[in-house]
Amino acid sequence: MAPLSDSSSSEQQQSILVTGGAGFIGTHTVLQLLRGGFRVTIIDNLSNSVPEAVDRVRDLAGPALSRNLQFYLGDLRNKEDLEKVFSETRYDAVIHFAGLKAVGESVAKPLLYYNNNLIGTINLYEFMGKYGCKKMVFSSSATVYGQPEKIPCVEDFELRAMNPYGRTKLFLEEIARDIQKADPEWRIIHLRYFNPVGAHETGHIGEDPKGIPNNLMPYIQQVAVGRLPELNVYGYDYPTKDGTARNRARTGEENPSFGDLRCKLENFVDEIRDYIHVMDLADGHIAALRKLFATEDIGCVAYNLGTGHGTSVLEMVAAFEKESGKKIPIKLCPRRPGDATAVYASTEKAEKELGWRAQYDIEDMCSDQWNWASNNPYGYQPQP
Repeated sequence: MAPLSDSSSSEQQQSILVTGGAGFIGTHTVLQLLRGGFRVTIIDNLSNSVPEAVDRVRDLAGPALSRNLQFYLGDLRNKEDLEKVFSETRYDAVIHFAGLKAVGESVAKPLLYYNNNLIGTINLYEFMGKYGCKKMVFSSSATVYGQPEKIPCVEDFELRAMNPYGRTKLFLEEIARDIQKADPEWRIIHLRYFNPVGAHETGHIGEDPKGIPNNLMPYIQQVAVGRLPELNVYGYDYPTKDGTARNRARTGEENPSFGDLRCKLENFVDEIRDYIHVMDLADGHIAALRKLFATEDIGCVAYNLGTGHGTSVLEMVAAFEKESGKKIPIKLCPRRPGDATAVYASTEKAEKELGWRAQYDIEDMCSDQWNWASNNPYGYQPQP
């Protein structure tokens, strides 16, 4: 997709509320919205982000565009926070990122996920309806597909999430369909994607999770900069026929990343995921937003956002090593409860109906991730 250009004067008047806009995907999307001529309001409780991230978005946007950005510290579960946000500005649409997102944590703490993700979103719908804002782009997840019988995943597949996090996304999709069916004025797009990675090409904004990362790439980058000793790779007992790791184990090549683990790799089959560059993802959300504005009868519809092919964990490790010049020690671990083996997306529908296609490859993702990590080894915080 071509870079966003200056928008028409009508688009410049459109105001977008971005929930969770201080987070990883949120900051990159907010930057693209500002560059696309939109006025943007962020509401974020900073449970997994920091104010510095918003400040850096302002830096990248520049003084003129930054005047179109405002920030509220607030929680969607607090109706007083939502009342303040909606009473002070009229919004044309909402992009909804806010929510907890770690599969393993959701298995251990399901009530936390149901409370945060479901109640917060239900409250958001209530206030959107109250103030006449009935257009939403919802950050769903490819975890709604569970472990599909075949891949790539197509939007009309049966939905059967395998863990509490995925079920919150599935339940919220169902809630949205019910809301739109009851009131056809609503226009809702669900965007399903798996693993956003990479960072802005400047290295000025990127992913900065609090605590031990739950996702692959921030974990890899923390190993690369010396914050963590090794990468835990989950899945040596996956019952799949994929032979990626086995083939590597038999090459006989001496790779310090794998070292003496090569014998164990005979029984290891790593996860296959559809990794997507965060900038592609940000542009995908804006393509969906423009689709909402342009299509009166869109109803409630889902699109996959991805590259259209899967990459294994070990392939991603190898690509990162190549781009960064760093060796990543790994430790093989049993698979985590609730994880699927192989899932990646069909993107034909998004290409046809949204005019969107991923532009970045795995090398770009790893290069930009390393640029962010090497310039910000402790994320947005100064080195302790």
